[in-house]
Amino acid sequence: MNDIASSKIRKGVDTGYKEKYNYFLPKITAKKIPYAEHAANAFDAQLPLRPEEIVFCKRCVMSNQRPRIIIDEKGVCSACNYFEYKRRHIDWDKRRKQFEELLDQHRRKDGRYDVVVPCSGGKDSGLLAHKLKYEYGMHPLCVTWSPLLYSNIGFQNFQNMILAGLNSVLCSPNRILQRKLAKLCFVMQGDHFEAFSRGQIYYPFHVALDEGVDLVMLGENQELEYVGDTKNVDIPYNPIEDWEGYYHKDTSFKKLLEFGCEHGYLDEEDINDPSLKWYAPPPREKFAKAGIKFRWYGWYFNWVPQENYYYVAEHYNFQAMPRRSEMTYSKYASLDDLTDPFHFYMMLIKFGIGRATSDAAHEVRDGHLLRDEAVALVRRYDSEFPEKYFKEFLRYLDMAEEEFWSVVNTYRSMAPHVWEKVNQKWKLKCQVS
Repeated sequence: MNDIASSKIRKGVDTGYKEKYNYFLPKITAKKIPYAEHAANAFDAQLPLRPEEIVFCKRCVMSNQRPRIIIDEKGVCSACNYFEYKRRHIDWDKRRKQFEELLDQHRRKDGRYDVVVPCSGGKDSGLLAHKLKYEYGMHPLCVTWSPLLYSNIGFQNFQNMILAGLNSVLCSPNRILQRKLAKLCFVMQGDHFEAFSRGQIYYPFHVALDEGVDLVMLGENQELEYVGDTKNVDIPYNPIEDWEGYYHKDTSFKKLLEFGCEHGYLDEEDINDPSLKWYAPPPREKFAKAGIKFRWYGWYFNWVPQENYYYVAEHYNFQAMPRRSEMTYSKYASLDDLTDPFHFYMMLIKFGIGRATSDAAHEVRDGHLLRDEAVALVRRYDSEFPEKYFKEFLRYLDMAEEEFWSVVNTYRSMAPHVWEKVNQKWKLKCQVS
């Protein structure tokens, strides 16, 4: 990372940052559950599709284990090719005009909201909401699906965003049920964030429907920016038919709920909880009748996460971490949730790809890192265990440490081409070089 970028990031350090937490987390599991046995039948349709031969992109540091990635005959991944396409073939002035025309179609003058922005207060969604209001004269409603366990700095950044004059709705669904769903998804999908991501994606559409808003604006298309399916490269949205495969490991929420009830993760009261409707899209017929559309801001403007950070640091005093985040070298991304590192850790376990890989690959494409610099960062940080909030994570899932490792090692054993045991310790078979 260049010196200018590093100095700008350091300016965001919050010297008053506190790290003591005492969350009230009652027991959520009444009976012994065979977690490892369940994990062995994981509800993640991406796992059987992993190529047995591991190949790394020659331009960035991403491997072919990333779901839906394409590495071409030149050894270059689909995201790097997309970035080349952005540089050479997209007329950004034309797209900016298309963006302005889109807003003109939806702008209201009757005192009502005219666009819903799923918004955590982080650098990306915060930039989008702030620009929509102050640069484009829209009336955005920021809709926040509350993190599982708010970090102090995450909540501070959220408050700073709304103190900048942005209207906001914060949803904190049944927290006991949310913990149970997180536990179910950790075991059965190797990702405790899976249920959270459902609410994060779908709740804003429920709010849009309730408020009579027919435009939902999101930041970047992660399928394109972080290596995935490129079939929607020429349209500013992903069709709803693709969402389950892209965002939910090709597993239906109904299937998860049925398994959870049958095996003791959930009870009858849980499956009748009204908040469950927010973990799924609104009914298709209502959605279609209301004419709600969503668009990627990043389709209309070149998406550069580091530049987004500079913008929000300047416009509402967004704070970076006083230290790097675990498993990576960066300080300003994914700060909201204390349990967030374990999402990236399980990505490493299942695909051999950690948080540093994701960060460094994007920064190589942005021109902020050379590939050999990215390789060094990945080899140094990618396999780091997120120790700092491990106890909080175990308490959140109501899981003993040995049960946690039992699930983790079950997923490792399902990837024999990724992991091997050397002197009784697990080790990645292949690392980027």
